[in-house]
Amino acid sequence: MKALSLLGVVALLLCGNAQACLQQESENNNNESAADGPLCSATAVQAAIGSRTDQDWYYFDTTATGDISVSLSHGSNADFDWFLYRASGSYIASGQSSSNPETGSYVASPAGPHFVKVTRYSGTGNYQLTVNFAGAGSGGGGTEPDPDPEPENCSYGPRPSKPGGLAATLLGSSNDVCVSLTSPALLLMGGGTDVDAAFANRIAPHISGGNIVVLRTSGTDAYNDYLQGLTNAASVETLIINTRTKANSDYVDWAIRSAEFVFIAGGDQSDYLNQWQGTKVQDALMHVYTKGGAVGGTSAGNHVLGQFIYDPDGVLGAISSEAVTDFCHQTVNISTDFLNVPLLSGIITDTHFKQRDRMGRSAVFQAKLGSSSRVVAVSEATSLFVSADGSSVVDGSHEVYVLRADSQTQYQQTSCGQPVIINNLLRYKLLPGQSYNLLNNSSTVSPTRLSIDGRSGSFYNPTNPY
Repeated sequence: MKALSLLGVVALLLCGNAQACLQQESENNNNESAADGPLCSATAVQAAIGSRTDQDWYYFDTTATGDISVSLSHGSNADFDWFLYRASGSYIASGQSSSNPETGSYVASPAGPHFVKVTRYSGTGNYQLTVNFAGAGSGGGGTEPDPDPEPENCSYGPRPSKPGGLAATLLGSSNDVCVSLTSPALLLMGGGTDVDAAFANRIAPHISGGNIVVLRTSGTDAYNDYLQGLTNAASVETLIINTRTKANSDYVDWAIRSAEFVFIAGGDQSDYLNQWQGTKVQDALMHVYTKGGAVGGTSAGNHVLGQFIYDPDGVLGAISSEAVTDFCHQTVNISTDFLNVPLLSGIITDTHFKQRDRMGRSAVFQAKLGSSSRVVAVSEATSLFVSADGSSVVDGSHEVYVLRADSQTQYQQTSCGQPVIINNLLRYKLLPGQSYNLLNNSSTVSPTRLSIDGRSGSFYNPTNPY
């Protein structure tokens, strides 16, 4: 969740400059941490929903307790909804009917940061959003507000009732245990055997006995005993969230937001996107990160953490020997707009890396995303723990690889229907204990050069790219 700067509030109230008020939506504002704003009371915002996965977030700050009213109007061939949030917790008011305009209000909301989310029920097109509240609004010095601190006393309220059909298995305390968090962290795990040291030596000190939630769309609660034993967590709860209805439930939202560490198990990343993208699960994951918690995943759970996501929805999985034969191979499908973690900006992840020879397909991923993108690929039984300053450390049995371009890299042939030819891609090989900084690309190891020529059955140069 984001908070707004006091300096920005004072500046806006003193100058009354209407230009400080948001009047035109600015993408990408698809999640809570990238909310657009500030909204000013009674100032309309012109915006649009452009696709089925598009959703728009806005922020504003009330200066006194008072009523908040929201009006959302849109074209006749669409049905859009809105949701009003405070700085933490589930939405406090919403407009989810077929009315146009979609209006509603919340009476006597306490002063402070608030958020509005606009989503589609059906259709796409332009809309106009107007919010009325106590105070003119608030301004900030940048394009995004700054992260707020951990809520005092972890003020998430009581645990909501569990909806019927939701498989939720809790080990330990059913109460939210509040611990002090300092800065966010990530755990990228490569699949196969889990890395005990990553949980015991990285996650346990970070969460200081707090709460853990494990997310899946299928499977068992086997992580509960395992993670509690390694981390001494106050509780570990596994949630099987296999429908969008469950993903939008207050119970799921509360359980994730109140956790200090959320771990996404292995499975099918396309299923995760289909069930969780644009739901409360997506927003709650970003809340855990921005409040200073840790977010991680293994295999498919790792894939969905990056800005870009390998998403084989409805097609066979991409293998290197096929992906290099055609720059637009049907198995290479990349999605985005799930999480917006700054540490993984411009990054696509890969897993089971060395064991399944995924160097070729990852090189194609990097080429498709462009010279500024990077691949962070984790082998089985291995993990990369990333701190808020971008520094990272490898744990486990094998390696982590980073692929990126520099001035010597050449994308010689990247056309649909043609074999891929890439020259001099930078390749970093990180062994356990070694590190790479995701913010500035510094590393404890020196890179080597990797080239790909999809015209040949022996398409790697050097022949062994690992």
